[in-house]
Amino acid sequence: MTEPAAPRQTETYSYLGPAGTFTEAALKQVPEAAGHDWRPVNNVGEALADVTSGRSIAAMIAIENSIEGGVSATQDALATVPGLRIVSEVLVPVNFLLVARPGTALADVRVVNAHPVAYAQSRGWLERHLPDHGHLPATSNVQAATSLFEPGSNADAAVAPPGIVDRLEVDVLAEDIGDNPNAVTRFVLVSRSRAIPPRTGADKTSLIVELPDDEPGSLLAMLEQFSTRGVNMSLLESRPIGDELGRYRFVVDLDGHVEDERVADALLGLRRFSPNVIFLGSYPRADRREVEYHSKYDDEIFIEARDWLRGILSGEPDV
Repeated sequence: MTEPAAPRQTETYSYLGPAGTFTEAALKQVPEAAGHDWRPVNNVGEALADVTSGRSIAAMIAIENSIEGGVSATQDALATVPGLRIVSEVLVPVNFLLVARPGTALADVRVVNAHPVAYAQSRGWLERHLPDHGHLPATSNVQAATSLFEPGSNADAAVAPPGIVDRLEVDVLAEDIGDNPNAVTRFVLVSRSRAIPPRTGADKTSLIVELPDDEPGSLLAMLEQFSTRGVNMSLLESRPIGDELGRYRFVVDLDGHVEDERVADALLGLRRFSPNVIFLGSYPRADRREVEYHSKYDDEIFIEARDWLRGILSGEPDV
């Protein structure tokens, strides 16, 4: 008799909830997450704690927005929580609705509930159409809308994602209220896996780097590790280390994969230079755009240079 197939093991993925957030929309773009349990959490710290404790196999978190820049809570968490790696990234277009309890008109709105990032991205529209409005911050875009129905709510309307109409009985007072129709949020899937996704030619490498000291030229010396090897940076942001004034770490995204010779050589130089380099991962770019670089930084150039030096040290005759 044929043995029955073993049931598929269910794994858990964490994301910033509740259901209906842009983070959930990002997780829906991850094929390997389909069919598994998805756990909504309240903040980035909780999502990463799920991963480090083994409760979840991975967590989807926002790391950068095309309007607001880097998400500081995520950057700081990745700098201080050890053992994490970024294994993939996805991009989610961002726009918002203004919603209210049924029967509410735009003229009735005095107070708007909104997540601070969503509020910043729709503030221009709100100030034009509701010049005297007040703002109540929410913990998420979905929570901004659900809180309208909580007892004692002081908000008349909420800035919410388009999918909210599938989850709540709300009136849509306005659509597409984002100030920039091209706004995009970049999300990363973070896990404890040490396996590095194979290079594709359209890759990104993420790091967090501390400067060795606070003296003139330190930042330039760090940047030269990349420029002299033809490695482009697509992101460079500073975050305070927190131990004293004037001490910063840098969040860096590089165009390329750690298996690319030019990137690997830059990391070696960086390691010699910096007292603390955190390798967050090499992974395919969400836009699948192939990385371009000058031919003088081809892998073969670095390999030939190492072979040349090896020949000198081993006493091989000149050719």
